[in-house]
Amino acid sequence: MIVVMEKGATSDQIEHMVQRVASLGLKPHVIHGTERTVIAAVGEKRENAKESLAIGPGVAEVVPILAPYKIASREVKPEPSLVTVRDLKVGAGHLGVIAGPCSVENEEQIISTARAVKAAGATALRGGAFKPRTSPYSFQGLKEVGLQLLAQARQETGLAVVTEVIASEDVELVAEYSDVLQVGARNMQNYRLLEAVGNTDRPVLLKRGPSATMEELLLAAEYILNEGNPNVMLCERGVRTFESHTRFTLPLASIAYVHRKTHLPIVIDPSHGTGHAYMVPDMCAAAVAAKADGLIVEVHPDPENALSDGYQSLTFAQFEETMQTCRRVAEAVGLKMA
Repeated sequence: MIVVMEKGATSDQIEHMVQRVASLGLKPHVIHGTERTVIAAVGEKRENAKESLAIGPGVAEVVPILAPYKIASREVKPEPSLVTVRDLKVGAGHLGVIAGPCSVENEEQIISTARAVKAAGATALRGGAFKPRTSPYSFQGLKEVGLQLLAQARQETGLAVVTEVIASEDVELVAEYSDVLQVGARNMQNYRLLEAVGNTDRPVLLKRGPSATMEELLLAAEYILNEGNPNVMLCERGVRTFESHTRFTLPLASIAYVHRKTHLPIVIDPSHGTGHAYMVPDMCAAAVAAKADGLIVEVHPDPENALSDGYQSLTFAQFEETMQTCRRVAEAVGLKMA
């Protein structure tokens, strides 16, 4: 249920209703909108709970949440959410750009990439320190050394660091070095990991699983939100279909759907979504034209010799040209870029 407070409801009235929701065995989530404050009361419905809450001080109305995902629903928060960390802004009319290599390989590689993507206009640096790979014999990442190199790149450039955490026991370590915790496609339904990142103060970039429906993605986000972390960014990185001309099928219709169903911002990953560097610039522009809230793009100083995903990584020059195009498209559709 949603407890909609009256305009001008006092902090004491809001706190009273939070305590009242909790006393009914429901979990309260306070969401401050531009005009009103609402309290999402999440949990198993109790008999006469709606009537009991409706007579509380400062309450305008109590309405059911129809969507299976409660806190993520626009029924609870009609306004789009803005996720911001350092200079990265994603959502609510802002287009954030995250760029960098698939894997952190060495100091020179990550520092040079950070400088190049910042010069081109990116506001966050991506790079994998822990790499979940299909084959156990593939490069698995530099782990904590990779995290330290990402932190060094942040110190030199000021870029926010976005990196993947693959296990709940690693969350504290990865959060120590990063600004945004990425939950990869393979872990979208790793519920213990979702709860663990939900208990941090770091924004979370949640990638859609290759076989997951949009409702499953939103319910995965709900796990994070339900733990008290409101800063969740959804990421569309493509799904498996019968097509073989791309690595995955990148459904840009997800952008419009997400904007209709949830207040959470959506970031598009055209690198994994296509698997081919030559497709990435056009898919970036198309995503911006569809009013995506962010892009996450793989960029490498020497894609031919990259330790992972070089075939879908842009060179520095290609990324700079892509950013110039995206800036023009963003201006045309009314999105703000840093």
